[in-house]
Amino acid sequence: SIQYSPANAQIVHSGAACNVKDDNISERIYTIKEGDTLVLQCIVKGHPRPQVRWTKTAGSASDKFQETSIYNETLRIEGIQRVQGGRYYCKADNGVGVAAIKSIRVDVQYLDTPVLTVHQTISDVRGSYYQEKTVFLRCTVNSNPPARFIWKRANMLIEQSKDNGVDIYEPLYTQGETKVLKLKNLRRKDFADYTCQVSVRNVCNIEDKSVTFRLTNSTSPPMVRLSVNDTVVADPGQDLVITCEVTAGFPPPTVIWSRYPGPLPLNAKVRGAQLILRAVTPTDAGFYNCTAVNNVGNPARKNINVVVRSDNLTFQITPDSNKDSETIQMGRDLKLSCHVDANPQDKVNYTWYKNGALVFNTDSLILLRSDPDMAPGTSSLEIVDMKFRDLATYSCVANFPGSSVAELRVDVNISQNSVSPPILTVPAGGHVVSAREGGTAELVCLVVDGKPRPPILWSRTEKDLLMPSGKAVAETPDGRLKLRNVSRDMMGFYRCQTAPYNGLNIKRREAQVQLIVQYPPILDPVYQDTRARNYQMVTLRCSVLRSNPSRITDIRWYRNGNFILMPMPDLKETPELRFKLEPTNNGSYECRVSNSVGTSTCRFNVSAQPYSVEFYFDTPNPVRILKENNYSYNLQWTQKDPEATDLCLKLCLSLATAIQNKQDVLSKHIEIKSKEPEKGVLMSYTIPDLRIPLSYEVRLAPITTYSTGEYVSRTIHCTLCFFPHINTPDHVCGFEDERICGFSQDRSDVFDWTRQNHLTQNPKRSANTGPETDRSGTKEGYYMYIEASRPRVQGDKARLLSPLFNVTTVRGPKGSGRVPYCVSFYYHMKGKHIGTLNVLLKIRSIASMDSMLWTKSGHQGPDWKKAYFDISPSGPFQIVFEGIRGKGFEGDIAIDDVICTVVCRPNKVLHMKQRRQ
Repeated sequence: SIQYSPANAQIVHSGAACNVKDDNISERIYTIKEGDTLVLQCIVKGHPRPQVRWTKTAGSASDKFQETSIYNETLRIEGIQRVQGGRYYCKADNGVGVAAIKSIRVDVQYLDTPVLTVHQTISDVRGSYYQEKTVFLRCTVNSNPPARFIWKRANMLIEQSKDNGVDIYEPLYTQGETKVLKLKNLRRKDFADYTCQVSVRNVCNIEDKSVTFRLTNSTSPPMVRLSVNDTVVADPGQDLVITCEVTAGFPPPTVIWSRYPGPLPLNAKVRGAQLILRAVTPTDAGFYNCTAVNNVGNPARKNINVVVRSDNLTFQITPDSNKDSETIQMGRDLKLSCHVDANPQDKVNYTWYKNGALVFNTDSLILLRSDPDMAPGTSSLEIVDMKFRDLATYSCVANFPGSSVAELRVDVNISQNSVSPPILTVPAGGHVVSAREGGTAELVCLVVDGKPRPPILWSRTEKDLLMPSGKAVAETPDGRLKLRNVSRDMMGFYRCQTAPYNGLNIKRREAQVQLIVQYPPILDPVYQDTRARNYQMVTLRCSVLRSNPSRITDIRWYRNGNFILMPMPDLKETPELRFKLEPTNNGSYECRVSNSVGTSTCRFNVSAQPYSVEFYFDTPNPVRILKENNYSYNLQWTQKDPEATDLCLKLCLSLATAIQNKQDVLSKHIEIKSKEPEKGVLMSYTIPDLRIPLSYEVRLAPITTYSTGEYVSRTIHCTLCFFPHINTPDHVCGFEDERICGFSQDRSDVFDWTRQNHLTQNPKRSANTGPETDRSGTKEGYYMYIEASRPRVQGDKARLLSPLFNVTTVRGPKGSGRVPYCVSFYYHMKGKHIGTLNVLLKIRSIASMDSMLWTKSGHQGPDWKKAYFDISPSGPFQIVFEGIRGKGFEGDIAIDDVICTVVCRPNKVLHMKQRRQ
C-alpha cells in the first residue's frame, strides 16, 4: 500500500544576515543590510512532494521577486531594498491534509546620508534697540534602526549642558528622523563649521555618516530670476536658451533644472544655470522648473511654460449622429472637422474652402470656430440636409499669424463613392504571432474597403499594461506594429483599433492579435553545492519551472565538461542523475535542458569535502593571562552539517601573527584530534603560549579520510591584557558570561546594574548617553551600566559587588603583613546628566565597613577611559561599584573589563607600561 503524509515546512536562512533572533512572539527576525542578498529556504517534508509558494505581507504591494523564486523552495533577492522588508511566508501544499505555512520576518537596515538645512530668524528686542538673530540647523536622515545624532562645532562635541547658547531638540511632525541644533542670539564663536553625524551603532556594519555646513555672517538663502517671461511660444525646429540667474545666496547655490511632466528631453543640455533646447519639437513642450539650492532657507524656484506650435493637422468626417448613421446619405446632415494640436489654440486661424472657393456661413453651411462637441481648438463645417450640390472637395487651411510655421492644409473629397466605413481584418494566420526572445515580431491589422483609410491604434488588452514604447497607445499608419528585442513580458493580447480621425468619426472597429514569446527552459537550481559521504548514493535533480514551447527536446548530463553516457531520459519527467559518490567522481556536474528555442543549464558542485567550521564568538572569558607575558585563548567552533559528509577525524589549525605587515614572527600548524562532531555542538581547543600584546590570525579546516575542508579564519587578540608586567594569575571580568564572573547586585541599593551589549541595546533608548559598544569595540562584547531613565530619580544608587577575595590564600612580599592588589577597570561616563561613579572597598571583618577608593562625577567624554589603583586589604574583601543617578535621564554610567591582580609593581613602572600600550 502507498502511504501519504501531509506537507510540513520550515524556513531556514542564509546569505548576508547581520543578526537573527526571536522576538516575544517566538517569530524569527532576520536582520539584513540594504543592498545585500536575501536567501530564504523552505525545507519541506511530505509525500507526495509538496509544492512551494512564497508570499509576503507587511511591505509594499509593488514588490516583485524573480519569477523563478516565487514557486521555488529557495527565495533569493539580490540587492534587497528597504521596501522589501516585512513578513515572508512559505506555503507548502501536496493536496493531503492542510497546507503548511511558515513565516519569517525580514528587517532591512539602512542609513542614508543626512541632509542639513539652515534657517534663520531675526526678531526685534527691547523696542528695536537691536536685532537678535537665531539660526536653526536642521539635520534629517532616513534610517533603520533609528539613528543617533551627534552635533559638532569644528571637531568639538556640542552639549547643551555646557553651552547656554545652544539648544538641541527633536521637532514634531517631521518626515524621517530629525534633530535641530538651535543657535540662540548668534555669537562670534557661532560662526564655524557644523557637522551632523548620524549613527545606527554599526548594526549590519553600517558605518556612521555625516554632513558639514560652514556658517558665516554672509550665509543667506538663494534668489533667482529667469531671462524670459513665464510663457515662451516656439516654432518647431527653433533653439531655446533659458537662463536662471542666481541673484542672492551664500554658499553659492546650485541650479537644478527639471520638467513636468516627465524628465528633461534628450536634446536638452544644462550648462550651469543655462538650459538649452535644440530644434524643439511639440514633444518638448511642458513646464520647466529652475531650482536654486544651497541648504539655507527654502529653495528658490521659478517656472516657465514652453509652448511649441504643432504641425499635425487631422480631420474627421461625422455622418448624421442623430440618425446613428455610418455612411453619407442625401437629405441628412454631415460634419467636417479640422484640428491642429497647437499651443496656444487661440493663435490658430482656420479657413474653409469648397472646390477652391472661400466658404461663408449660409443656411446649409455652418462654420464653427470652436466646435463644442470636439476637442478644444477644433473648427467644423456643418452641411445641413445634404443635397447633390454639396458633393464637392472641401479644404481646411490652418495658419499661425506671426509664426514661421507654414500653413497646413487638408483636402477631403465628399461623395458617396469616396467616403465609406472601414473594415478591419487580421490576415489569415495572423491572430497568433510567435517570436523568439530577443528577436523581432510584426503584428498586422489591415483596413480594407474604408475611405478615407484611417490609421490603426495599438494597445494592450490587459489593464494597466503599456506598449513596449512605454506609452499606452502606439499609432501605425498602415496597421503593422513592429516589435524589436522581444522579451517574455511582451507576451499577451494586443488590441488594434481604427482611429477616430483621418477618416469617418464612427464606432471604432477593433480586433485582437496574440503574441507568444518563445524562450529556453527556466531551470532550478541554477547552481547548487551538493555534499555527501563517499560511497553514498547522490541524486541531482534539475526542475523545469517554465518553458515555451513547453516540449523538451533534449536532456544531457555532463561531468567536468564531459558528456555522461546514459540511457535517454524520459523528456516528460524531471531530469535526474543518480550515482554513487566516489573520490574519483567528485567534481562539477551540469544538466543541459533544451527545447526548440535554446538550452539552459543546472550546475552542481558535488564533493565529499566537509563543510567549513563556523567560529563561535561569544565565548565567556576566552582569554587566560599566563606568566612571562603570555596568554592562552579558548577557541570554540561548530561543524556545519557534519553528517552530510564523511566523519571528521581531525582538524588542522594554522596560527600566524604579523608585526609591521611581516609574517615572520610566528607561523605554525597544529593538528587537533577531533571527537565525532555533532550538529550545533560546540568544540573547543585552548591555544597556549600566545604573546602579549600580539594579535593572531587563526585558520581552521576539518579533515576527513578522503579530503580537507576549506580554511576559515578569524583574528584573536587579548582585549583584557592591560598590564603585561604582571606575572601571577589574575581575576579578569569582561561580563561576557551571564553569571558576570561572580559579581552580584547589592540588595540594599535602590536599583540594579544592567548587563548589555551592542546587539541588545534598545534602539529607542536615551540619545547622547551610554556607550555604543563594549570597551573592545566589538558588537558582541558585554558591559554593565546603570539606566538613568524613569522611574529613576536623582540620587538613586545601584551597587555591584565583586566576588569575595580571600587574602589568606596568597602570600604577600617578604616582611609584609598585607598582600598588595592592583585593581583596574574601564569606565564610560557620557551625558549632560551624569551623576557619580564610586569604587569602594568592603572589608569582611567583625565590623564590616566600606572605604572610598576612587570616585568620578559629571560628563567625561564619549570614550571609554581607564582607571587603576593599589589596595592592601587587611582581610577578605570585595570591590563595590556604586553608580549614583544624576539630575536627568542622560546619565547612563558603564563599566567593563575589571581586573583584580596580586603583586603590583611600583606606580612608576605601571605608568610606563601603560604609556607603552
